[in-house]
Amino acid sequence: MTDIILTQYSGKILGPIARFLGWIMNGLYVFMDNVFGIQNIGLSIIILTIVIYACLFPLTYKQQKFSKLSMKMQPELQAVQQKYKNKKDQASMQKMQEETQMIYQKYGVSPTGSCVQMLIQMPILFALYRVFYNVPAYVSSVKDIFTNAVDGIMNTSGFADTMTKFVSDNKIMVTGVDFTGSDKTVVGNYIIDTLYKMGSNGWDALKDSFSSLGDVFTTTQTNLDHVNNFLGLNIGETPWHIMKSSFAAGSYLLMIGAILIPVISYLSQVLNIKLMPTANNNGNDQMANQMKTMNMMMPLFSFVMCFTVPVGLGIYWIAGAVIRSIQQFFLNKHMEKINLDDIIAKNQEKAEKKREKMGIYQNQITNAAKMSTKANTTLSHDMTYAEKEKMIEEANAKRSGAKSGSMAAKANMVRDFNERNNK
Repeated sequence: MTDIILTQYSGKILGPIARFLGWIMNGLYVFMDNVFGIQNIGLSIIILTIVIYACLFPLTYKQQKFSKLSMKMQPELQAVQQKYKNKKDQASMQKMQEETQMIYQKYGVSPTGSCVQMLIQMPILFALYRVFYNVPAYVSSVKDIFTNAVDGIMNTSGFADTMTKFVSDNKIMVTGVDFTGSDKTVVGNYIIDTLYKMGSNGWDALKDSFSSLGDVFTTTQTNLDHVNNFLGLNIGETPWHIMKSSFAAGSYLLMIGAILIPVISYLSQVLNIKLMPTANNNGNDQMANQMKTMNMMMPLFSFVMCFTVPVGLGIYWIAGAVIRSIQQFFLNKHMEKINLDDIIAKNQEKAEKKREKMGIYQNQITNAAKMSTKANTTLSHDMTYAEKEKMIEEANAKRSGAKSGSMAAKANMVRDFNERNNK
């Protein structure tokens, strides 16, 4: 049973990303075809992967610096955690957060610095799934392969009923398909989606349904297999489907090739994680332990998912892991030579400029702190500056009501004279 993703994905978030990535992939395919005479979707996927990771490299480099700084911060962060380990009251928890934030400010980094790249990569991954699952909707050259077959089907009398029966008999699960629609472009897209997803075995059944189009279907299948073939595998099919069909046909070499996609995906992910820098937390950093668990689960997730997604997406995962591993190898060499103190100083300077732009100047903060401290400084065991000023104000109020000629009135006159001269 096969799911059909009809034409281009129309999601509000992933839809535009998928169309943009599909546009790039179509450009790469056309470029390789015109310049080198190569028509291969699998190779286009690999080149697209290189382009994507080249664009993401600045974020990767920034994340690596964050990881390096995190290692240097770990002792201080752990000291704060240990300091408030058994204190659960609100004041202590707030104090712990403040001290932790001060450490991050000291090193000029953000607590969410390591999450940015993942937040960007995940939508790209999901959007690429849409592209690889329905390549003809995004790569015009692949869609053109179906032109003669679609025209032949639509010019056949009663094709709508025949296609509906074909979909039902071959257990192709589709959503919202209506071969009887008046818009020929939409109907044509439905037919292309169906033909692209039915697999190699479906062509024989299609020839039985449209006996007069046997030669057209043979040519279409040959051209499609040519662009979709990657080391003998059809990138539009899932490894699980290829394994089952290959086992039934006795094509054991092809079955092994399908198994290798998830296996290589797993191994390449493990290699990439092994090269990633990790902090020595001695089991004390809960977040680092969670990251370690996630690093163990992600390759397993990739291994399992690769059986059920198109081979093209598996190729992307493998190519991505290999490219990241190469990047990481050279980044590790580079990070060993950089001066962390210089990076920290630059980060602090950037953070201070950012605060100044927001109108928060360091001297204002310092003066505010001094004024706050002075207001609460104790003059004696029983009186503070604030309490003294309040008493003086009360005394002045009483003196202001003194009788004319009295000692209090004369004292007020002297006070007023001094105040005028001091202005």
